[in-house]
Amino acid sequence: MTEVLVVAGGFLGGFASGLTGFGFGLSSLPIWALVLAPAASAPLVMACSIVAQVQTLPAIWHALDLRRLAPFVLAGVLGVPFGVWLLPYISPRAFRIGLGLLLVVACGSLLVLHAAKRRESSRAADGTIGFLGGVLGGIAGLSGVLPTLWAELHGWGKDERRAIFQGFNFSILLFALVAQAVAGLLTPALVPLLLLAVPASMVGVWLGRSIYNRIDARRFNRIVLWILVAAGVTLVTTSV
Repeated sequence: MTEVLVVAGGFLGGFASGLTGFGFGLSSLPIWALVLAPAASAPLVMACSIVAQVQTLPAIWHALDLRRLAPFVLAGVLGVPFGVWLLPYISPRAFRIGLGLLLVVACGSLLVLHAAKRRESSRAADGTIGFLGGVLGGIAGLSGVLPTLWAELHGWGKDERRAIFQGFNFSILLFALVAQAVAGLLTPALVPLLLLAVPASMVGVWLGRSIYNRIDARRFNRIVLWILVAAGVTLVTTSV
């Protein structure tokens, strides 16, 4: 049963990441939490997310603006060690419920409201979102949640927001995985889980990326929000 759920979580996480550029942890964690402890699922999310980003990042490279991305990444790197430090002190159940409620309320509201008009954000605000995303990345590999909501609130374009998601997630999750290794949170028990989850996630990424190429910006935005709402509902219902 454990092996089946690890494969299923890897596939769904990969599909979400291939389709939207983020969401691996949001899609896989509710499934992996049924059979894996947080200490095992968090590094597994990070490692598989990095594989997913490497698989799809070349296709979005043309839209990547390093100057635009810099505040997110630089502040996010500062937030990662704080998140790793907090991990042993946080109740996994309370964390999942709180994050789930945030996603349901925020994304549900955005689905009801009209699409936001495109507007710029300040570098200081981008850095704040990056720092908080880094904290979530250090805790559970969920670095993409807040930048995703931020992009939706500012009405950024399809490729524009995906480039930010992927550039940020790849940088932060790679740093978070290294930070967890330094903290001694990576163990040999992770290897058999990776051998199951990584191939499944690669198949999911390929399928998600194929669909991404066929949808317009408006539909893409709504898919992103619905994935976040579904992830929020799952996080709450599997934790209460």
